[in-house]
Amino acid sequence: MLPLYKKYWRTFFDIGLVVLTVYLVMLAFSKLYQLAAPVFLSFFVFMLIEPLARFLNRKGMGKPFASAISVLLFLVILLGVLFGAGLLIATQAIQFQHNLPRYTEIVQYHFTEATTYLQQQIDSLPADLTDKINGYFTSATNVLSAWLVTFFKYMIGVLGSFSSFMGNFGIAIILAFFLSMEIKDWRKIAHDKMPKTFKTAYAFVQGNVFKAIGSYLKAQLILISITFGIVLVGLFILQTGNEITMALVCAVFDVLPLLGVSTILIPWIVYLFIVGNVSLAVGLLVLLVVVLLVRQLLEPKITGNSIGVSSAFLMLSFVILSMSAFGVAGLILSPILLILIKELIQQGYLQRWIYLPQEEFIVSPFAAAAEPSTAGGSVPGDSAAAHSPEDADSRSNT
Repeated sequence: MLPLYKKYWRTFFDIGLVVLTVYLVMLAFSKLYQLAAPVFLSFFVFMLIEPLARFLNRKGMGKPFASAISVLLFLVILLGVLFGAGLLIATQAIQFQHNLPRYTEIVQYHFTEATTYLQQQIDSLPADLTDKINGYFTSATNVLSAWLVTFFKYMIGVLGSFSSFMGNFGIAIILAFFLSMEIKDWRKIAHDKMPKTFKTAYAFVQGNVFKAIGSYLKAQLILISITFGIVLVGLFILQTGNEITMALVCAVFDVLPLLGVSTILIPWIVYLFIVGNVSLAVGLLVLLVVVLLVRQLLEPKITGNSIGVSSAFLMLSFVILSMSAFGVAGLILSPILLILIKELIQQGYLQRWIYLPQEEFIVSPFAAAAEPSTAGGSVPGDSAAAHSPEDADSRSNT
């Protein structure tokens, strides 16, 4: 083991330093997000309202008035979306309340049939087996009761978090308005006061990472639109009623990580099997399988092309780890860090930052994807030259 440490101690130190830096950045961001969530949300709102404000300002309107008009238009659109969603939810709730007695009668009828059948079968069973079944049923109901209590506590926490989020979002809109008014002053201060090292780092992030993040968000919008279209067409074919509303609900849940349309369709399918509507249940099951297959086939391609990472396993693992370690902040930062690491590899920075014993590698593990080799293969000398520090410097300067 000693020769291994002698040969790689510098490599271990460099990698540990990079990992420690990433961890400290994510930890600081998560703590700052908890303390000042409206400030971070204000940057998101600013990105939405600033294009219109900048356009109006170029047309001769004062920046305060341009920012105010942009914020008002944003609020009108946001309130319209919320009102429309609330109207759809209220309509569905009223319809469900109207149909609830009929649903209750159906469930009671099937439950009565099931209990009658079980009673007939139980009479022919040994007495000890009946006691065991009753014991298992009691244990199962206790577990289910505990699950329900946990679920309701979770929903109460979600509702509290949502109300807190809406309050933070309202403050963020106000902050974004003032930021839009003062953006020229802030940019001038940053240009005059910011150290050159930070300017270089910001230029790198802006030119490489932010652009890829925009592509990533566009890819997610494409995937959600595809899911909405498939679910809508499938529900119209099955004639379930309220097709547009259910497709919108599925699209909303498709945005949420680790949930997706299964959260909506699986309980619906189970209920239909219970009440005896097998044909519709099978149709929804087929629709769910189609949605999941299309999503699994397209997501690595569309999302991977947008951020340059085609491995769905790597992307999902990175998201889960960062979420487990840093919560919501990790979920926000995970695609940003993944894109940043990819760009650092492509620009040759990791090859300069992390020392590797030259005799150990034919191809550097931090090298960007090379062109396909010729039929005769690659020459070792050429490979070593391609991954030398001088070559990394030349690639980073380009």
